[in-house]
Amino acid sequence: MAKPRADYPAAGEIRALADSAGRLAVRVTPGAREDALTIDGGKLFARVRAVPDSGKANAAVLAVVAKALGVAPSRLELLRGGTSREKLVAIPAQRE
Repeated sequence: MAKPRADYPAAGEIRALADSAGRLAVRVTPGAREDALTIDGGKLFARVRAVPDSGKANAAVLAVVAKALGVAPSRLELLRGGTSREKLVAIPAQRE
């Protein structure tokens, strides 16, 4: 049976949470049942299936955020929070 497609917030809603320098704060829950992004109280929350081992959860977070924004994961950069649940991710400027 095919897995249901993840439902992410709109890219514009996610970009609206970033500061003027294009930095996005993300609260992460690794080892979740499914990959998901939610916005609650003006904050972005990410749940990823990957476990926090050798950067697997960090890579999964970047992949989920990139998919929701419609960009390649290589366009995102983890600025802070490599070993923390609180991450700071640089996102690319939106093209007009």
